[in-house]
Amino acid sequence: MHRKKYPFIAGFLVLPVGLYLLLVVWPYIQTISYSFTDWSGASQKFDFIGFDNYRDLAKDDVFIKALQHNALLLILVPTLTILLSLFFAFMVNVGGRGGAGGVSGVKGSGFYRIIFFFPQVLSVAILAILFKAVYRGDDSGLINGTLQAVGLGDKNHPTEWLNDPDLVLWCIVFVMIWAGAGFYMVLFSAAMQSIPRDIYEAALLDGAGRFQTFFRVTLPLLWETIQTAWVFLAILAMDAFLLISTLTSQDFGGGPDHSSEVISTYLMRNFQTYSKSGYACAMGVVMLLLTLIVSIVTLRLSRRDRIEY
Repeated sequence: MHRKKYPFIAGFLVLPVGLYLLLVVWPYIQTISYSFTDWSGASQKFDFIGFDNYRDLAKDDVFIKALQHNALLLILVPTLTILLSLFFAFMVNVGGRGGAGGVSGVKGSGFYRIIFFFPQVLSVAILAILFKAVYRGDDSGLINGTLQAVGLGDKNHPTEWLNDPDLVLWCIVFVMIWAGAGFYMVLFSAAMQSIPRDIYEAALLDGAGRFQTFFRVTLPLLWETIQTAWVFLAILAMDAFLLISTLTSQDFGGGPDHSSEVISTYLMRNFQTYSKSGYACAMGVVMLLLTLIVSIVTLRLSRRDRIEY
């Protein structure tokens, strides 16, 4: 049996490993190889051009602008989403006083859990339709209509939220945070519920307030969960293609004057509209490398000794 153990295990691994190599690894290899060619995407003919595509990327102003937008999303979306989610999770789990052992969530915490999680049941297409109505650039839009109702809006010149180069990216950031905060609140809530109540009770007996309890008890014990959430949100910030391409009016997103352009939307425009597939593949390789670097750096910088309880 001992001699037959490894062939037995290998027999089970052949199919899944083969599928992974075929469906995941091989497309990556193809993309990397195409990035060194002038492939148009509509023909099987292409010539090897070396690093020309990558040199062109370094001089492409739109690509540099898209990279800057991704960097801004990378800073704002994970940071604000995690902060909001942690605050909501803390309040619905241990933010109140009273109850069993003196620790409980705020009043109505069960209702808040449902409300905060609601955006997770909506698809990206529905989110886009919903927020297009919210950001509509006339008095029928929710924001403009509300501002005019309270006397703060200009009826003759309503704000074009999604067509204003100075506002469109911030509108997208808000939607991403609104859509993600509920899910990570549930994630952090589940992690908080695994923390023994005795720890919170001891902190209360020692006179700790909400602020001290959060930073001295909750945050250290949730660090691994926060680390995982940060990596996932960073990956989302590096992509954001579906939301931007459906919410903004330009082809594959991008907004006015490329003001909401990110790497993924510019990649798809080059691939589908400009027939510069080799150039688009080079963008995909850069995006892959940046995502890997961000994930590795995040995991390394946020690494801490595990706290046992």
